[in-house]
Amino acid sequence: MLLAGFFSQLLCLGVARFAYTPLLPIMQQQTQLDDATGGYLAATNYLGYMAGALLAASLNNLQLKDSLYRLGLLLAIISTLGMALTQNIYLWACWRFVAGLSSAGSMLIASGLIMHWLLSHQQRAELGIHFAGLGLGIAMSALLVELLLTYGLDWRAQWYYFAILAVGLAIPAWRWLPRPELTRKQHTTVPADSPPSKRFMRLMLASYFCAGYGYVISATFIVTIVERMPGLAGSGNLSFIVLGLAAAPAVLLWDIIARKTGYLKAITLALLVQMLAILLPLWFNSLSAVLFSAALFGATFIGIVSLVLTMAGRLYPSKPAKLMGKMTLAYGSAQVVAPALTGYLAEVSGYYDTGLLLAAGMVGLGAGLIAALIISDQTAQQLDANH
Repeated sequence: MLLAGFFSQLLCLGVARFAYTPLLPIMQQQTQLDDATGGYLAATNYLGYMAGALLAASLNNLQLKDSLYRLGLLLAIISTLGMALTQNIYLWACWRFVAGLSSAGSMLIASGLIMHWLLSHQQRAELGIHFAGLGLGIAMSALLVELLLTYGLDWRAQWYYFAILAVGLAIPAWRWLPRPELTRKQHTTVPADSPPSKRFMRLMLASYFCAGYGYVISATFIVTIVERMPGLAGSGNLSFIVLGLAAAPAVLLWDIIARKTGYLKAITLALLVQMLAILLPLWFNSLSAVLFSAALFGATFIGIVSLVLTMAGRLYPSKPAKLMGKMTLAYGSAQVVAPALTGYLAEVSGYYDTGLLLAAGMVGLGAGLIAALIISDQTAQQLDANH
C-alpha cells in the first residue's frame, strides 16, 4: 500500500511536476521561454493542483476516489508527453495544469486512501514512506536531466524520455494500491473525528499558506537561481539532486520528531529551519553554502507537508482527504501567486533576491502563527498532548 503511494509520488510529482524545474533553464536557452513566462507556467501548474485539491475536499466515496487516483496516473503520463509535442505557450500552460491535477491525485487522494486503510487496519498512521517518493522523485528528475545532457539531448527529447519513465512508474502505482471494495470486509471501526476549533483552523490555514509561498520559490526556481550565481554555472541540477536526496529520508525523521514533540512543535521547527535554508543563498555565494541550503530546504519542505497532512488525517480519520484538501487549497493558493510574482520581479530586476526575501519572511510568519496556536489554543495543546 505505502509503496503504491511511493511510486505515485515518483510519477506525479517527480516526473509530471518536478521535471519542469531542472528543464526550465534548458527550455529558456532553447525556446522563447523567459523568466516571467516560466513563472506563469509554474503558477498554472498550481492552479491545476488547487483544482484537484478542491475535488479531493468535496469527495466522500472511496470507490470514486480510487478511480480518480488512477485517472491521475494517466494524466501524469499524458501531460509529460504533451510538453514534448509543442512550443506553444498556451498549450504548455494546459499541460502544466493537467500535471497539477495529477499531482493532487498523488498528494491528496492517494494520501487519504492510504491513511484510511492504515487507520482501518490498526497500523501506525504515518505517511513517511509514501512521501519519501517525492524527495527521490525530485532527485531522480534532476539526475535524469543531467544524464541526458551528457548525450547532448535537447529539451524536447528529454521530455520524451520522461514520458517513457512515467509509463514504467505508473505500473506499480496502479497495481499495488488495493481497490477499496476488495478491503472493505477487513475493515474495522475507524476512530471518531476530532474537529478542531475555528480559530485553530484559521491560523493553521494561514500558516500553511505561508509555508506554500516559501516552498514554491525554491522548488520552482532553485536550478535557475543557482545557475545565475557567480561561479556556480553548471551546478543548478546538483543542488536539485541534493534537495531531493535530503527530502527522501527526512519524512521518516520528521515522523520520529513529531512522536516526541507533537505535530505542531515539529512543524514550527521545520518552518524555522526552512527560513534559514531560503536565506543562505542570499548571504553566501559558495557552492557548499548553496548545497547546504538545498539539503536543509529538501529536509524541511517535505516534512512540513507530511506532518500537516498526517495531522489532518488524525483529526478526521473517517474522511482524511476532506481536511487535507482544505489545507492544500491554502498551500496551493500561495503557489499560484508566488511563482508568477517572483518570475515577474526577476524579469524586471534580473535577480531573484527580492523573491527569496519575501519567501523567507512568509515562512517566518507561518512559524509565528503556529507558535501562537501552541501557546493559546486548547485544540492545539490537546493535539500535541496526544501525539
